[in-house]
Amino acid sequence: MVKALEQKLLKHNIKPTAMRVLVLDYFNSLSAAISLSALYEEFDRSDRITLYRTLKAFEAKGLVHSIDDGTGAPKYALCEANCNTTDHNDSHIHFHCDSCERTFCLQKFSIPEFDLPTNFIQQEVKLVVNGVCDQCTA
Repeated sequence: MVKALEQKLLKHNIKPTAMRVLVLDYFNSLSAAISLSALYEEFDRSDRITLYRTLKAFEAKGLVHSIDDGTGAPKYALCEANCNTTDHNDSHIHFHCDSCERTFCLQKFSIPEFDLPTNFIQQEVKLVVNGVCDQCTA
């Protein structure tokens, strides 16, 4: 298991340190995106700066993407397999549950392309759906 995690880090040109392997393993177990504060609570014996730098390295190398779900703190989720340093593909819809405060990647639902007016240059599109998730409605 550790070897597979190390290989995934190396594939993204990330040096596989013990902390990075632990954080990647934790991300693999998640069903929703996570904030730095929540990650810090899970790794309470770790340094917050180290966790922050780990997330930023993962994001820069296309391993995770950040989500602005309107809560004021970015959340992080694993990227799709085809993401890399130069082509960060997270153009899917995100869902934020107003009840449990979790944010989910809905990768089956792509953000549509927009035909912008002349000389308008699209740099980023974010789409967050707010509502109540399936676990909170059950």
